[in-house]
Amino acid sequence: MFRLNLKIALRNLWRNRGITSINVGGLAIALAAFILVILYFTYETSFDKTNPNYNNIYVVGRIEPDFKTNYTSPPFAKAIKQHLPEVENAGITKRGFFEFSMKNGKNTLFAKNFMQADYNAAKILDLKPTGGLEKPPGNVERLSYLSKENMRALFPDKTDNKPEIVGMGASNSGITSKINGSITNNLHSNITFDGISIGNEIGKGENYGYNNYTTYIQVKPGTDVANLEQKITDLYRKELLKGETDQKTIAEIKGVSTFLDPLANLHLRPKAGNDAPYKILIALSILGILILVIACINFTNLSIAQATKRAKEVGIKKVMGAYRFQLTAQFLVEIFIQCFVATILGLTLAELSLPYFNNLFQVNLSIWTTENDLCWQLPLILCVITLIAGTYPALVLSGFKPALVLKGNFSTSKQSSWLRNGLLVFQFSIAVIFIIGLFIINSQLKYMRSEDLGFTANQVVYIKNISMFNKPETFAPVRDKILKIPGIKSATVATDIPDGAEGGANGYTFEGVKSSLDFIDVDFDYFETLDIKLKEGRFFSKSFPADTTNGAVVNESTVAKYGMKNPVGKTIRGCNIDYKIVGVVKDFKAQGFESAVKPTIYSIKNPCGNYKTQIMVKIEGNKMSSALAALKAQWLQINPKDGEDFRYEFLDDLYGKLFKKQEQLQSVFFGAALLTIFIAVLGLFAFAKYITNGRIKEIAVRKILGASDIQIFSLINSSFFIMVLIANVISWPLAYVITKRWLETFAYRIDLPILPFISSALITILLTVITVSIQARKAVKANPVDALKYE
Repeated sequence: MFRLNLKIALRNLWRNRGITSINVGGLAIALAAFILVILYFTYETSFDKTNPNYNNIYVVGRIEPDFKTNYTSPPFAKAIKQHLPEVENAGITKRGFFEFSMKNGKNTLFAKNFMQADYNAAKILDLKPTGGLEKPPGNVERLSYLSKENMRALFPDKTDNKPEIVGMGASNSGITSKINGSITNNLHSNITFDGISIGNEIGKGENYGYNNYTTYIQVKPGTDVANLEQKITDLYRKELLKGETDQKTIAEIKGVSTFLDPLANLHLRPKAGNDAPYKILIALSILGILILVIACINFTNLSIAQATKRAKEVGIKKVMGAYRFQLTAQFLVEIFIQCFVATILGLTLAELSLPYFNNLFQVNLSIWTTENDLCWQLPLILCVITLIAGTYPALVLSGFKPALVLKGNFSTSKQSSWLRNGLLVFQFSIAVIFIIGLFIINSQLKYMRSEDLGFTANQVVYIKNISMFNKPETFAPVRDKILKIPGIKSATVATDIPDGAEGGANGYTFEGVKSSLDFIDVDFDYFETLDIKLKEGRFFSKSFPADTTNGAVVNESTVAKYGMKNPVGKTIRGCNIDYKIVGVVKDFKAQGFESAVKPTIYSIKNPCGNYKTQIMVKIEGNKMSSALAALKAQWLQINPKDGEDFRYEFLDDLYGKLFKKQEQLQSVFFGAALLTIFIAVLGLFAFAKYITNGRIKEIAVRKILGASDIQIFSLINSSFFIMVLIANVISWPLAYVITKRWLETFAYRIDLPILPFISSALITILLTVITVSIQARKAVKANPVDALKYE
């Protein structure tokens, strides 16, 4: 019996190979997209899961009145471990703040991310040097390791794990460092590095004012995290209040709190950070599911539309004694065969599309590995889509009544007709949402690329550097040498460049009001190099020696935050210095478009600031190549510490990376819109063929009675036109809510336009008319005699 049913199934599929190809092809394309989404979702949600203490590790962060941050001070981890028994271990790490070179003969490595960690943090984060994690002995302050990849780059012929000596910085610097071995750098982790130094203790001598470390804690299983969070806040306030007598400061400390952020959150949605990756992942997952649902709907619709061709078969089998559940199982097997073929094709398409997908999302995914769980996910998906796409058609096909179908009544029920139409409307509703979303994403990205940033990144080159120029007199000779090169208009140095990276923050008091401000430590010509606009007052100038000791420039957001009136010449106090405000600059979007411009203070001297290492040079466009070549040739004389290691990036390229996530979303929506439209049109094409074939006699009669081709085209298109119009009306409110919510994630955004909604309606209606008309043309042009000669 099974062989007979299988033979019948294969014959039917072959006889209707056009519809079968559309069914299988549409499902295969949707499955390919869904497989890629599954791979990416699994990858993004499994960061750090190899850590055996994954569920019990938290980052301790601070909540100040104006901001939230993961950065804390070195003594805090020790205090937490000492006073809170729920905490099994506590440690700290610190990121490197500049790129430096390491040398072994002719082999050079540029370490962009050299991290420090104490021994406790290394244990918590499951860091694994080759040979095992060991505590630095008493006479050794730290043990340094390079990632295995970097160790191979510096020592390609190394076969043991013995320590090595490497040169640091320029070849003539004479500075060396001991590398104790290699360490696994887990790229599928939030804690990645080029190298790491592990010490018994880091941050010695630094108090609670040095908030530039990350504190990790490992709690005991079953700990009440909310209760522990409150205990840590109480402990933090207690530590800050030690020896404090000023009532105003005491009141401010009581307004500070802490939070615990699980290790599981850090990659996608950190409490103190940007959750755009999480939103992109959710959007991508929903798109993948919707595309698969649309394909299943397509499959269901076409299977129901083909039901009349199987009516006699069902009637005869029932007369011969077949039960309904047997027929249902038979049709489900047929559908399973199609879904199985679609899955194989989907895997093939996914494999072909994977290089482009990896390049778009900057990942290295692979289908043919046991780590991605596809080995059990795909069979499950196959069974699920078989049930979703096949259950209702199988019930419809097996439900024909023998007495009626054998008399020639092959029509399906009105409920089936309503279902087909409803599913078609649903398909086009989703397609319309994707089209509208794509238009609005394009509009926002166009706005971001064309809107005035408030500064000019073009023709500005960021030079990587390890020298520290905290005093203007140390950078002055470097600037003078740089400016002698033809084509270079200006040069400056600062603690930060406008590339979206977060700067430091500190408390500043203006006229009795204390608030937190971002601070950036700069040198002369900083504003001129970036072409930042002056609103009032002046920039820093060598003509005013006091600028190097207590001069400050603030931005418009700072003026608004304090409610300053005529701020130029007034005093603002921070880091035990009374700064005199010499100028106000217009706000500029250093953080991109998602975050509002932060109140910021710029100064040349800042005892609480960071090191000024970021060199920026503005070069004339037509002399860019020659100026860069001259800088490279003369860099050893210009900046001896860097020596021959001249490295640079264009500032506009760095700033452009802020748009990366939105460009990914744009690509995803473009692909999703094309896929949904393609699948919907495939279904519409086959559905229109079925409807048209069912009305051939009606069309013939109408032609005999004098109906024109235009009238018949209009008649056939009218029902589909109404369905697509209904789909637009249903989808517009949903699209409006979704796109409005997305736009609200930007501090600077376009107003929601009406044109995408109109365009989506025109596109879907035009596609529908063309698709249906192509199918209707054959019936319209047919000779009425051929359709009616047997009547």
